[in-house]
Amino acid sequence: MRKILYLVLIIAVFTSCKSTKHLLTEKSAPSYLSSKVQLTISGKEGGEITVGGSMKLKSKERIQLSILMPVLRTEVARIEVTPDEILIIDRMNKRYVRSRKEELKNILPKNAQFSHLEKILFEASLPNGKSELTAKELGILGFQKSKVRLYDFSTQEFTMIPTEVSGRYTQVPVQVLISMLEDLL
Repeated sequence: MRKILYLVLIIAVFTSCKSTKHLLTEKSAPSYLSSKVQLTISGKEGGEITVGGSMKLKSKERIQLSILMPVLRTEVARIEVTPDEILIIDRMNKRYVRSRKEELKNILPKNAQFSHLEKILFEASLPNGKSELTAKELGILGFQKSKVRLYDFSTQEFTMIPTEVSGRYTQVPVQVLISMLEDLL
């Protein structure tokens, strides 16, 4: 199930969907957005797992997604996205992937842009915004019943420190993620 969680997280972060909602203008768009996250992943054999977490976004700079272990509320994974790079940290196995967007172009959707993801998140925070996205809507094949729900939004300013990876963690290549995806599908 942990592999499925990472798969959905990776794709959800970089995937976008079309919306008919009005675009936020730069003048009216807040610079900060935070929310709680509920991620429900459907397994191959019909089972489901739901985990919680949090999302923080600083406009045009960085998005941090933290996934927490149920009950203990310990961080099991962190994904940090900037306009040019993605960092995925697997806290359970003490490993991480740091990749430039260009390195991921073969596994990301064609329209995977930081600005588009930012737009989706800000639109989700609006009254009557689409705050629950299914894997199917995100274009994630094989996980049509999985979904991400964002709630308890705030536009209050906060401090966001870029994630530093401890020397105790091992960097793994992007190919490890690709092989993990192939094993799951």
